[in-house]
Amino acid sequence: MSFFSIFLALVIEQARPMSPTHFLHQWLRKWADWVTSHVDGGTRSQAWLAWGLMIGAPAGLAVLIHWLLAFFLGWFFAIVWNVALLYVTLGFRQFSHHFTGIRDALNDGDESLARKLLAEWQQVEINELPRNEIVRHVIEHSILSAHRHVFGVFFSYALLSIIGLGPVGAVVYRISEFAKRYSESAASLSQQSIAGNPTQTHWISDALKSVSHEAWHAIDWLPSRATAMGFAIMGSFEDAMDGWRHHSEKFPDDNDGVILAATSGAINVQLGGAALQPDSPGSSSTPGRPPELSHFAQVVGLVWRTVIMWLVLVALLSLSNLLG
Repeated sequence: MSFFSIFLALVIEQARPMSPTHFLHQWLRKWADWVTSHVDGGTRSQAWLAWGLMIGAPAGLAVLIHWLLAFFLGWFFAIVWNVALLYVTLGFRQFSHHFTGIRDALNDGDESLARKLLAEWQQVEINELPRNEIVRHVIEHSILSAHRHVFGVFFSYALLSIIGLGPVGAVVYRISEFAKRYSESAASLSQQSIAGNPTQTHWISDALKSVSHEAWHAIDWLPSRATAMGFAIMGSFEDAMDGWRHHSEKFPDDNDGVILAATSGAINVQLGGAALQPDSPGSSSTPGRPPELSHFAQVVGLVWRTVIMWLVLVALLSLSNLLG
């Protein structure tokens, strides 16, 4: 069941990508606003309660509906429900338009447009980045987006569905990542409002921001390493593992560092170094060739080969369960 659910969700998402303004995205933000305004009181215990409610209620509802459909209507309807949830939580088209737009701008020699598109994607100020730095940032953000929107959801769903929890893994992973981004953006807007910016937003405590980061790091620990291993297998294995062992600490986030260091070795490209903002902790690069436009095609090939590898593995596991 896991294989068919993932495969169908990917096919549907490629044919009809979900809009960023879809009502489900708006509903999730309103749900987060309600939880933070009613539960987040500034203490760590309240922060953990708010985070647990924000993630636990949708996840519990998802698995409850899965079990009810399977019990009363049959597994076909449970599969349809899983496909619908995976369509919402998993997919390339949720970020690939950014990659395509910047790649096309660089192919046309329009570096100003590429910088503008990169700034809009990451919501940061970008100075006059040279061409190879634009390419590097696009590779890094694309790889991390592929992990968070595809491989992390893929792995979490497959892992928990094996033990009978249906789509709960995909829901928990996706909303946990959203909760981290939500706490960061809300805290940033709150600071702007305090500084005189009229933007209105719900107050987010430092405790909830910290809890959201801690929970996301724990939830993403195993999926990030599964993604890195997939890239190593589908790329240059020895170089990817060497990058994982010796260069992952060059990145400010442990989980992201494992993925980016493995990617660097897998396709022989320099990653890390000067970041979008001068005060970022990233300060040194991995070994490899300087980033070039040709690396974009290598990144796309690496990602799709890894998708196929995981699909084949899940298909074999599904087949063994059926035969067993």
